[in-house]
Amino acid sequence: MNIYFQGTNQRTFGTFPLTGDELRNAMMHAGEVGYRSFDTAQLYENEAETGEALADLGFARDEICVTTKVHPDNFNKETFLPSVEESLKKLKLDFVDVLLLHWPPADGDITLSLTLLEQAHKAGYARNIGVSNYTAQMMRDATKIIETPLVTNQVEFHPLLNQDILLAAATETGIPLSSYCSVARGEVFKHPIFAEIGAGYDKTAAQVVLRWILQKGVSINTMSTKRANIEANFNVMDFSLSSIDMARIDAMTQTGFRIVTSELVPWAPEWD
Repeated sequence: MNIYFQGTNQRTFGTFPLTGDELRNAMMHAGEVGYRSFDTAQLYENEAETGEALADLGFARDEICVTTKVHPDNFNKETFLPSVEESLKKLKLDFVDVLLLHWPPADGDITLSLTLLEQAHKAGYARNIGVSNYTAQMMRDATKIIETPLVTNQVEFHPLLNQDILLAAATETGIPLSSYCSVARGEVFKHPIFAEIGAGYDKTAAQVVLRWILQKGVSINTMSTKRANIEANFNVMDFSLSSIDMARIDAMTQTGFRIVTSELVPWAPEWD
């Protein structure tokens, strides 16, 4: 079952780079405005605090969708499963709803990490499994390496970057995309077109960007510490962008603004 495209799980609250009271307060706000899907990772070093906040929110287990990601340093037979067990302990959960490989391995050979991911699924540590930061070819290869369906490839996705190759691969492989850096870490606000379009719908520039992502068939992952922004990011289901406005925003992808490069993250592959 692909839970990424059901109800509130189209909109996930991301926890990076939050820790401490800032994380707890943000998650409290997120839960209050309606978020039920939450995203963390071993790399973020906030799984324990995320688990505490989830416990404080008090939602029934079947009401929430929790995603975490395995650090590339654990892509080996010795530490992969123990690291997932440690993540579950920190999150205070018996299983996560989605377990992702955070990055492709540095050497580009995805076979072992995918096999270990499938083992974690079969062991009951995760209801669903997926990947993050995979290229189109990696997506195609993954479908041949393991039998368990991948529910998502979480990638940088926003209107200032053309990801048509990955979108085509998603259709080809049946592995949907989900976004991070959904507003390009604020870069979209430097372009007046989003606010201009938003004025016609009585929506903010950020809401227009998030709605565009959803209408591209991609689920959204957003983070804010301000309640007003958290609520606005969640409330993007009550309008639709016209085909004309979608096309205007599509044209902005030629900007070619990419945040996550090998200079920033050592595991970043050679992007499509």
